Amino acid sequence: MSLHPSLQSYADAWTHSIDAISDLVSPLMEGEWNRRTPCPGWSVRDIVSHVIGLDCEALGDPRPIHTLPRDLYHVTNEHQRYMEMQVDVRRHHTAPEMTSELEYTIIRRNRQLRNESRRPDALVRGPLGTEVTLEESMRNRAFDLWVHEQDLRTTLGRPGNLDSPGAYVARDVLLARLPKVVAKDAGAPANSAIVFDVHGPVEFLRTVRVDADGVGSIDGSPSLGPAATLALDWETYFRLACGRVTPEAVADRLKTEGDPDLTSAILHNFTVTP
Repeated sequence: MSLHPSLQSYADAWTHSIDAISDLVSPLMEGEWNRRTPCPGWSVRDIVSHVIGLDCEALGDPRPIHTLPRDLYHVTNEHQRYMEMQVDVRRHHTAPEMTSELEYTIIRRNRQLRNESRRPDALVRGPLGTEVTLEESMRNRAFDLWVHEQDLRTTLGRPGNLDSPGAYVARDVLLARLPKVVAKDAGAPANSAIVFDVHGPVEFLRTVRVDADGVGSIDGSPSLGPAATLALDWETYFRLACGRVTPEAVADRLKTEGDPDLTSAILHNFTVTP
């Protein structure tokens, strides 16, 4: 293996989730590919198209030349338009076409990862013509794939892998975005602390601290007398953070203490995925 050691966990998470996705969709009948998923606006076929498309871009393939329809209600910004291109171009592909392209893409990406010798800080292609580091690109692919694996599992009634390698990548990605949610988006007061107590297959206790200048940071130490505490299970946490459910829909799985206006503001600004 020539892969840099710091990238191995992302490669492992990608491999675990892509194999799971392949296993989930390979036996599906044609009509099942049209089933609606928790990902807004996307069917099973759309999610698999997205997975194929982004991995093809990671391989260096050119993006499709395609004009999007004007009536896609879930496409409201440029980032979503960018992501939708790889999806819409495959909307009329049959089940065998989808599974064969997925299998071929997995083979190509596995070969690419086996031969990957670039450093983690090497710049690679990112969304909307941007450049990102290889490490960021691989982390984002591992995160994205695990979340979409969970979308498919929810739709198909096949729960599992809530504590797989991708789950821990997702935990770290979502926690890195939590200080902004609390301090900036929810407007938590200066010199306050908000505790998140998450239980289940992936469990953690984190405190977001807002300093005198209103800047948030996060650590694993408990806080005495926090302004608010939110306790919830891991599945509810990531589904809220990824915009798959509303706070109202999972109210029975949430336990909050402290300032009710602050906890409400946090929960209604919890989604951090584009």
